[in-house]
Amino acid sequence: MEKIGEIEIKVVGKLGKLDLKPDNYDIKHIARILQNVEDMLYPTNKKDRPQITYSIQEGSVRHIFKTSLQSIIGLSAILGQIQKSNSIDFLELKTAQAIESIQELSQQKDYEFLFSTSLKNEVELSINPQTRFFRTENTWADAEFYFYGILKDAGGKSKANIHIDTDEYGYLTIETAKDFLMDQKRNLLYKNFGVRASGKQNLETGEIDNKSLKLLQLIDYNPEFDSDYLSSLISKAKKSWKGINTDKWLSELRGEYEG
Repeated sequence: MEKIGEIEIKVVGKLGKLDLKPDNYDIKHIARILQNVEDMLYPTNKKDRPQITYSIQEGSVRHIFKTSLQSIIGLSAILGQIQKSNSIDFLELKTAQAIESIQELSQQKDYEFLFSTSLKNEVELSINPQTRFFRTENTWADAEFYFYGILKDAGGKSKANIHIDTDEYGYLTIETAKDFLMDQKRNLLYKNFGVRASGKQNLETGEIDNKSLKLLQLIDYNPEFDSDYLSSLISKAKKSWKGINTDKWLSELRGEYEG
């Protein structure tokens, strides 16, 4: 049976003149913490991750998460390093964004978030309005990328985007101009495309910030082998080499070099 560990995030603050407690803690803040903790525990492979269970308890507001002990051990080490180095630049992108999200909420609502795990009887990380856990801007640079895959969705209620399913980068959401989608006279869905996009890339790790991607160009892409097209290219090449002694040409190209 898999061993289980626990992480607690205690939220201390006020709602007006009232101390925070589960009865007055807004559901949107709960949803935000749920997403952030999943990204902290399992930043890459969520599909096959272990189960995470959740409860909210009294004592100001206490978020309690239980999951694989191995994952809790890893997160405890990360929390300690963040507190020690006072930086999140070393983190994987999803984990860094989760910490930034909690830092932003702390500053917006004047809340303090106290992280602890079942491994230690002490606070392992404190995020409050005075801390500054944000990524250093100069570690991220503007870049262009090419992605190849199947376009699975296009549109959006408030912000237009396309969704492309790639083998190398997974399922990507790419911001797209509404005018571009409105001008399309063909059905784009479930077809292979190449996508040229702009976005942010980490200068140290090469990691791509998937939330920053914007469409620059949609490229028709057919990865299937086209024998007729290849034959036509060979035929054209034969005409260009007509009358040329290839052995003599190759010998002159090599000069006096002998392999």
